[in-house]
Amino acid sequence: MIAPVKKISKKQALGYYRNLLMPRLIEERMLSLLRQNKISKWFSGIGQEAISVGATLSLNDSDYILPMHRNLGVFTTRGVPLYPLFSQLFGKKDSFTGGRDRSFHFGTTEHHIFGMISHLAATMPVADGIALAYKIRDEQRVALSFCGDGATSEGDFHEALNLAAVWKLPVIFIIENNGYGLSTPTSEQYACENLVDRAAGYGLEGMLIDGNDFFEVQRAVTKARKLALSGKPVLIEAKTFRMRGHEEASGTFYVPEEEFEKWKPKDPIFRYEQWLLNEGIIPDKEELDQIRKELKESFKSDLEKALKADDPIFDESTEVRRAGLSRQPTVVLNGKKHSESEKRIIDAVHLAQKQAFDEDDRFILLGQDIAEYGGVFKASEGFSDRFGKERIRNTPIIESGAIGAAIGLAVEGFKPVVEMQFADFISCGFNQIVNNLSKGRYRWMPEMNITIRAPHGGGVAAGPFHSQSPESWFMQFPGLRVLVPSSVRDAQNMLYTALFDPNPVLFFEHKKLYRSIKEITEDVCSFVELDKAGIAREGRDVSIITYGYGVHWAMEVAEEYSKKDISVEIVDLRSLAPIDWDTVINSVKKTGRALLLQEPSEILGPMSEISSGITEKAFEWLDAPVTRCSSLHTPVPFSRELEIGYLANHRLREKLDSLLFY
Repeated sequence: MIAPVKKISKKQALGYYRNLLMPRLIEERMLSLLRQNKISKWFSGIGQEAISVGATLSLNDSDYILPMHRNLGVFTTRGVPLYPLFSQLFGKKDSFTGGRDRSFHFGTTEHHIFGMISHLAATMPVADGIALAYKIRDEQRVALSFCGDGATSEGDFHEALNLAAVWKLPVIFIIENNGYGLSTPTSEQYACENLVDRAAGYGLEGMLIDGNDFFEVQRAVTKARKLALSGKPVLIEAKTFRMRGHEEASGTFYVPEEEFEKWKPKDPIFRYEQWLLNEGIIPDKEELDQIRKELKESFKSDLEKALKADDPIFDESTEVRRAGLSRQPTVVLNGKKHSESEKRIIDAVHLAQKQAFDEDDRFILLGQDIAEYGGVFKASEGFSDRFGKERIRNTPIIESGAIGAAIGLAVEGFKPVVEMQFADFISCGFNQIVNNLSKGRYRWMPEMNITIRAPHGGGVAAGPFHSQSPESWFMQFPGLRVLVPSSVRDAQNMLYTALFDPNPVLFFEHKKLYRSIKEITEDVCSFVELDKAGIAREGRDVSIITYGYGVHWAMEVAEEYSKKDISVEIVDLRSLAPIDWDTVINSVKKTGRALLLQEPSEILGPMSEISSGITEKAFEWLDAPVTRCSSLHTPVPFSRELEIGYLANHRLREKLDSLLFY
């Protein structure tokens, strides 16, 4: 072992030893419980304790840590209470997630720990967002994110490193290179000599260290923290070895026996004990045995209590409430009059953001080309001059990285807004939205005041990759609000309200409508009910239930059919998640016929859910089958002529006639 960073006392040396030994002893007990079938799974960090413990001890308590499977030492060293920690590992009611997630898939804001998800590297961009919050507030704090060698092949790893370097963030990334990604050896994972070689390519400081040397880890992280605070983010590769399987069930049959023999004498606890003896800090092993005995006794009662603790009791309303949305901003009607002017939807989007950013300096806009350029649709034109580059931040082309960073900012109390240049590109950030963000509050996370704006839709001859309507992709995930305005007034006030909503909001803005419709609205935005559908037109003979661009198709055909003395009611959903079933069902009861109009293709579009709901809730009031009118089940074509035939509007009159004369 190398020497300590500075001369330490016997008390300090033994304190370090206790911190190193504690996770090892807990793990040994957990492995025993696993064999007794009292826990279901275990990801062992035996042999890697020096990295977790050494890194944690080298940070300030207020620095955020984003750990992974094998970082039990982070939790114990940070002083996370053992009873709820053990309850978490056992899936008990008193755990950090209440039994809703497993093992180390949790965090605690009190101890500045952000928990992992199974999708490797997904929390690395979150570390960027947390670090950005520190940088903006000029705080002397850093974020440290762990990952394994396997995760370095994931896109989020590369997006996170690149963003950290570009923005010069106070962040440290540690790769625990233990030789295997489950069973795949590193020789089959990457071709460079060392993973840390990648640091130079991104413009990061790089360090290659012996991860089984406690003092070398301390020295590296101490130095890395100073570098990160000076604007030089750091990538550390800590060489270590996984002494057990990826998780216990997978075994280690794929690892050559000689590898275990090579690494046994490098065990970090054995090496530290040898150092204590060689330095004369302790006279013999008896004192080590006594410490081991004391530590085992120290967590015994908490462990036994957790083993006997209550399991969660399923209560449907509790589960649904926890997974769902929290309160939205309160609508206040003060009757005050404001000046009015004619606006387009793009003007309304611009105004809503400008007013919110003026009112609350915690708003930050992230996206591609959104600063000086003002965004490709000019939704943020002039914002860079008005609010400054700290708050209006161009990102590289990193949809996943930008959304991950937004999560980190939200954890630190900011209100990030992420602009997808086109809604089509949201697919590149899908994992962050549906796994890291939507499940957050259900698992353990605080409220996430994040708004993701996405220009969507066809009708502009933009082809298969700039014309999609992906809003239905997100309707099935509780915890997300999915909004689609159809009018200037709704775009203005719904977006303004969404920006202050403590829930994650996906806000879809139709590109075709940005500059094609106008409306006189107040020059000040107001809070409105986000969950409420609207009646865009009263009618008696048939209900067209739609949203977004479909409202304008429906209004056109309703006016046309009124000349035939056919009265069409138009329901504008406005919100696709949650759905205002009362308004939908009341309209169907009134007219007896339902035409469900959507721009996406028929299969699993938003109207599939509406159709199912009407059939369940209003079947006895129907005078004809529920009918859908959708775009073709093909990609969106580029040619204007082909696109006209593709869009649902091309079949609207045929479908409406069929329904009316059933």
